[in-house]
Amino acid sequence: MITLGLNAAFHDSSACLVKDGAVIAAAEEERFTRIKHGKRPLPFTVWELPYHAIDFCLETAGIELADVDHVAYSYDPAPLLKNHSFPLQLPLEPSTFTTKQSWTSPWEPLALAYVVNAERQLVDGAPHHIRKRFGGAKKRRHWQWHFVEHHLAHEASAFLAAPFEESAVMTLDGRGEMATTSYGHFTGQRYDRIAQVQMPHSLGLLYEQVTNYLVFLRSSDEYKVMALASYGEPRFASQFRRLIHIDGGHYTIDRANLVELFGPARERGGELRREHFDIARSLQLVLEESAVELARWLRQQTNADNLCMAGGVALNCVMNARIRDAGQFKKVWVQPAAGDAGTALGAGLWTDWQARGRARTWHMDHAYFGPEYSDDEIESFLQRGKLKYRRMANVAEEVAAVLAQDKIVGWFQGRMEFGPRALGARSILASPLNADMQARLNEIKDREDFRPVAPVVLEEEAGRWFIGADVSPFMLFVHEVAPDKASRIPAVRHVDGTARIQTVNERQNPRYYNLLKAFQRRTGVPVLVNTSFNTRSEPVVCTPRDAVECFWTSPIDALAIGSFLLQK
Repeated sequence: MITLGLNAAFHDSSACLVKDGAVIAAAEEERFTRIKHGKRPLPFTVWELPYHAIDFCLETAGIELADVDHVAYSYDPAPLLKNHSFPLQLPLEPSTFTTKQSWTSPWEPLALAYVVNAERQLVDGAPHHIRKRFGGAKKRRHWQWHFVEHHLAHEASAFLAAPFEESAVMTLDGRGEMATTSYGHFTGQRYDRIAQVQMPHSLGLLYEQVTNYLVFLRSSDEYKVMALASYGEPRFASQFRRLIHIDGGHYTIDRANLVELFGPARERGGELRREHFDIARSLQLVLEESAVELARWLRQQTNADNLCMAGGVALNCVMNARIRDAGQFKKVWVQPAAGDAGTALGAGLWTDWQARGRARTWHMDHAYFGPEYSDDEIESFLQRGKLKYRRMANVAEEVAAVLAQDKIVGWFQGRMEFGPRALGARSILASPLNADMQARLNEIKDREDFRPVAPVVLEEEAGRWFIGADVSPFMLFVHEVAPDKASRIPAVRHVDGTARIQTVNERQNPRYYNLLKAFQRRTGVPVLVNTSFNTRSEPVVCTPRDAVECFWTSPIDALAIGSFLLQK
């Protein structure tokens, strides 16, 4: 049975293909169109389905759209349609129109119309150059179409992918249809929703509001606020605490006028001042406190030993570490595509699980579900471009030698990662031995100076280099750098003494693992700097062309692409 999962309602539009319970392909639309996040989360962009990501998924399976058995769309318009009369109406001048709720938009009927008509758009709307795999669906499609509640898709992306037979489940994000926070209990062949928090009360939207106040891009740059927080003091924490009222798993958030609370917003392009660092730190601390309290309540409700998490807020690795360290759960697992991209995976897994009698034989131990390119394809492209390169006899050893010379390497190997983290398929790699490497990488990527870079470490060595570390393949938790190792890997140690680690073993990614082993043999350090292979405002590279263009238009020293090495 083949199920196609789709995410398009908000941002990070994506597609996922599930075959008999296992994910065989998943990718974000941005990687193909080169438009960051695929699109903005606006009502009049809802029609933009992830056609290129769908085409990739179908190609991977060797099928056409008409061969799909189920299509699962990760948004259910039914609850919102109850509030509208038919036909749906739009004001002629939306900017002058006042809605009943401050958090709704006069454009919402348009968004709902696009969702309701998504199946027709899927059949008819594919771009001309990729229409081949879509064309037959008009005449011979036999699929069942499913609208899957947004938060249910988030939840399923966690509990159906995690390695647990039982788990508590918590989703925190900006919003779905109406929900902003969801809680549930998974018990192998059953999932029970326990409670939800509804709009306008949203920890995710509060974080977005502060992101916007600090003049970063909301629904996109929240991770910058998390990084900024490490440089501040929580002197405004009481102001944020007064806004949030938690009662068990339920909470309300008072409407906040940040200008009244903290003064004028930061000017676009303006310097980051002490109060900006302190606002970010205060917000981050109160988010962590709130999430720990909600998780504690959920533990009491479920008595489960394990916790699964998803939703965009679950990409906050500092918050995740606080929940882990609170000790309420023995294990905490976070979906690596915790943001909206992961709802395509969740919708597909949920629909497949339901249709096949709730049988489950797969769990997610890596995120390599995107496109890959053979050496023949890569070399053909390099030759067409008249580029100078050489074939490596031993990729791990030869690239480790370059890295040991303090060179920065673009690393393009195997299947692309699904989700926002570069995990050793589309990465920029460097030595962690010199403290100035963080600044060099931020300059290459045109990133803010306060942004940290993250380490990848051999799984078997993680506990020696990072306190309490064991298996962490998705870069979703922080650990303190071991005091006796801090001076050896200064580039990856953030200002607060932590690092957002990725662990890797040979089974997950043999070439990546062997590179780390080779670097360890040369330097005694089983750690590399790993950051995403892209530059500012660009999506992570997907194709050989993307990799070569990024390499030649930035100060990266070398490119290891398949078995080939390019150097400047």
